[in-house]
Amino acid sequence: MSERIAPTRTIAFEAHLKKRYAAERRFRRVGLGAILFSVGVLFLLLVNMGINGVGGFQRAELAVPIDFTQAGLAGDPVALAQVDAVQSLEAQGLPAIVTYFAEQSLGKEGADQLSDNAWRSVAEAIVSDPSILRESVNFSLPASPKLAAGLNKEGRAEMQALAASLSRDGKLDTRLDLGFLERSDATDPQEVGIWGALKGSMLTMFITLILAFPIGVMAALYLEEYAPKNRWTDVIEVSINNLAAVPSIIFGLLGLAVFLWIFPNMRSAPLIGGMTLALMTMPVIVISGRNAIKAVPPSIRDGALAIGASKVQVVFHHVLPLALPGILTGTIIGMARALGETAPLLMIGMRAFVATPPAGFTSPATVLPVQIFLWSDEIDRGFVERTSAAIIVLLIFLLLMNGLAIYLRNRFEKKW
Repeated sequence: MSERIAPTRTIAFEAHLKKRYAAERRFRRVGLGAILFSVGVLFLLLVNMGINGVGGFQRAELAVPIDFTQAGLAGDPVALAQVDAVQSLEAQGLPAIVTYFAEQSLGKEGADQLSDNAWRSVAEAIVSDPSILRESVNFSLPASPKLAAGLNKEGRAEMQALAASLSRDGKLDTRLDLGFLERSDATDPQEVGIWGALKGSMLTMFITLILAFPIGVMAALYLEEYAPKNRWTDVIEVSINNLAAVPSIIFGLLGLAVFLWIFPNMRSAPLIGGMTLALMTMPVIVISGRNAIKAVPPSIRDGALAIGASKVQVVFHHVLPLALPGILTGTIIGMARALGETAPLLMIGMRAFVATPPAGFTSPATVLPVQIFLWSDEIDRGFVERTSAAIIVLLIFLLLMNGLAIYLRNRFEKKW
């Protein structure tokens, strides 16, 4: 037997090997650079939103002491428990009372810079605790946008001087505004809140989920497990793939033409918005569901059939539980896209000014992305900060929603 001779490492071979190693190093550097660039962009985005959003969670407030023993307001607990209690206090002259005590404390010029609806904060405090009508209470009431700008060294010089004077006297300060999370839209940046849009997003996403998820999963199961492989199913598959790539505004036009034609009195309602976004989300769920179902090993099906299980039992007792984590992954992607959509909701009228939170699925509402879009179009500096704060709320809502979906995916994940 002849001896096996090792191949000779020629100069050409060494040069080629060197090029291969160099190419591998370049690829690693490019990959690392791409990751660092992505992390850097995300970091800049979060820092920018954080810096601008800090001011959005604060507001300028004026200190106004009110002696209710001299106000002459009726303090009947039964009347204050009624739905129209705030209107009743307004009829009794509460706005004028607030203005009077503001002038006593801040002077005429300072009292003029109270927000137009500052008296409502006093009215809500009275409704929540009627006993304060027998006391003297110090209120922190929202200042006007002009005075708030002056406090931030912006706007006219005389307003900056007034803000500086009131601030030195301890009568004007910037405080954390937790009411931003409890109020709805308003024309005054000092009075706006995010709760109306946040509740609208929750209701809309709920409708989207309960429509898109079961229909998408059932469609994926049928196409993968039951549908015959012929030209018609090929056409359906191509159509679903095309629908997943259709621009979102097309679904808005479809919702405008179909859903608002069927329900003409529900313009801007979460029900219409949810159905529109469900159409957009469903193809993503179908495609990811089919891939997850296809990934289940055939041996699982064969084993279940071998012990006497029916086709339906095989699908729902074995295939679907094993495919559920992959299906939930597609659902997470689809719902995250739906949460951030603006164009289709603008088409169905969810850009209306809604000053109260929606009472239900058929009430007028807006959603967080649309609210952010509307505020970003305002010229008042106060709305710029509120816009950043709303973006932070949207990101937190998205993280919580995705976190819950990922937990459920991991919870139902099974290995084989």
